[in-house]
Amino acid sequence: MMSKKVSITLDDEVLEFVDKLASNRSSFINDILLKEKKRIFMKELEDAYKEQANDPDFQSEISVWDVTVDDGLNA
Repeated sequence: MMSKKVSITLDDEVLEFVDKLASNRSSFINDILLKEKKRIFMKELEDAYKEQANDPDFQSEISVWDVTVDDGLNA
């Protein structure tokens, strides 16, 4: 994974918090942001599944394909 050096400004209180929890500020902040990225992705995925589940056109299409599951062909 590539890395870029950036400069950010943190409140004194936040920086003190980071320093209490981590010896490497960059790694700590990077880990937190990666976890947030994953959380957002998982939320978007959950929302997409809910949208599909509530979409009658999509559900109708799925029911057509479900018929092929029992067609006796081995994939």
